[in-house]
Amino acid sequence: MESEEHITLQIPSLNDKHQPTDPSAKVRTETAVLESAFDKSEPPSQQRVHSVSISMTPSPIKGILLNPESIFNNGILDSSSAATSSSILPEAAQFHSHALPKSSAFEDQAIQIGHFPYQPSIESSKDKRFDNFKTWSGKLERQISLVSLLKGKAQRKSDQLENAFVQTTDQVDPLPADRYFDALEGPELDTLKASEEILLPEDKQWPFLLRYPISSFSICLGVSSQAILWKTLPTSASTKFLHLSIKPNLVLWCISVALLVVLACIYLLKIIFYFEAVRREYFHPIRINFFFAPFIALLFLALGVPTSICNNLHPALWYILMTPILSLELKIYGQWMSGGQRRLSKVANPVNHLSIVGNFVGALLGASMGLKEGPIFFFAVGLAHYMVLFVTLYQRLPTNESVIPKDLHPVFFLFVAAPSVASMAWARIQGSFDFGSRIGYFIAMFLYLSLAVRVNFFRGFKFSLAWWAYTFPMTGAATATIRYSNEVTNVATQALAVVLSLIATLTVMALFIVTLLHAFVLQDLFPNDIPIAISDRNPKNHTESGTNQSMETLRTKTLTTPQSQRQAQKKGIYRFEGS
Repeated sequence: MESEEHITLQIPSLNDKHQPTDPSAKVRTETAVLESAFDKSEPPSQQRVHSVSISMTPSPIKGILLNPESIFNNGILDSSSAATSSSILPEAAQFHSHALPKSSAFEDQAIQIGHFPYQPSIESSKDKRFDNFKTWSGKLERQISLVSLLKGKAQRKSDQLENAFVQTTDQVDPLPADRYFDALEGPELDTLKASEEILLPEDKQWPFLLRYPISSFSICLGVSSQAILWKTLPTSASTKFLHLSIKPNLVLWCISVALLVVLACIYLLKIIFYFEAVRREYFHPIRINFFFAPFIALLFLALGVPTSICNNLHPALWYILMTPILSLELKIYGQWMSGGQRRLSKVANPVNHLSIVGNFVGALLGASMGLKEGPIFFFAVGLAHYMVLFVTLYQRLPTNESVIPKDLHPVFFLFVAAPSVASMAWARIQGSFDFGSRIGYFIAMFLYLSLAVRVNFFRGFKFSLAWWAYTFPMTGAATATIRYSNEVTNVATQALAVVLSLIATLTVMALFIVTLLHAFVLQDLFPNDIPIAISDRNPKNHTESGTNQSMETLRTKTLTTPQSQRQAQKKGIYRFEGS
């Protein structure tokens, strides 16, 4: 950068011996001196009027600053010489100045290396409410950013105190179960009560990972169950007349694997960057059931694996897949019996069927691998808790204070999933579709038909991820019908198997297309996830207690004056000690 030259023009005083006697001539002389100090070649956009102190580069000053004939007396411009110089200037005088540089040498260097100095004002203007849900409450991210910005320079003491204050206030405590019931309402505890406030802004869209729920894995359940259906249709004796190819099974299985990997990676990123949000989903009384979904999807993939890829899976895979399911069941089933606010009579919901279905799918996979004791164990556990859940839901749902809204009506199809899968699991354990398997199958068919005839029950609601609750129960019922038609082969059972399989396939295809439309075109598939952002206390009660305390303090202060005490004593409001 070129060095700058500052020029200060000193106007002769009135006592100068060359001062003109005419005042107007004096003004013209001083104006001419000022005009001669500027470059006429500067663009008009940089003109500045009435400027005396000038900062210019050396280039325009040389040769055109003053007239060569100008005479200086002791460093002061002679007035007569100034008058001579003014005679060669144009009549229309214009004032010009060279633009001052807006950046220093340090800032230019920062631009080149890509690092800028730490600005506390900019840092404080950022919305830090999302940091509360980040892993380690954003401490590691702030430390890395400060190291990269300061480049080893010591931070000012005030900034250190500010950052220390932020770190101490960024913690978000885990919530007890009763807090979810106090702050949320609805059958799935996903609607914020009017008296509650959330920790995150409601008027702006949250980061994608915060809006990404664990219930997204229900998409994997629908697609992977289709891989099982299209593996059963071409290989079953009752559907041989369709002459179907096994290739759809391979395509659907590959799509299911890719979909599960993508969704799992996204949720893994949420665990890494927003662990507090994941923890709140895990402690949510209803959301915890969806943590079974990714492991059930893995069981579906093992059941629907194409024969061209693998014919016989190793039994060790079954133990690996059933370990996390058993761990979740020990927690949830224990809470159902002695969990206080998490007891089954309090949290019973159709979504609880996911924890039941995992037992029956695991028993089906284990029996298909040749195992005996393990599949029977999980079948027994699932059957016992299914009967308890079935009765509890039948008693609770019609008398529940919060009626299930239309948007959640598809979850009723989860009633069909458990008995249909249980019938196939028992048939695999016993080796035939005997009376026990038929009892479970007929229960599933009755529940399926009782929901299907209520067309208006599933109309007029907005699309959401809850729609995927249609898919794998319908696919499970179609697969169970194919197994049943193998034992009881006639036109009715074969026609029923084909119809249910067609309905299930079309439903999954339609939902998959609509989901892609809402995810990438309309971009409204993942709204703000309100249940994870509730506060740890009721702001309304806190405000009321604070108001009462303020009124009591004001009343006490009012009664401290002698006049107010005498008036209060007359009215019986206040009694003096010793009176």
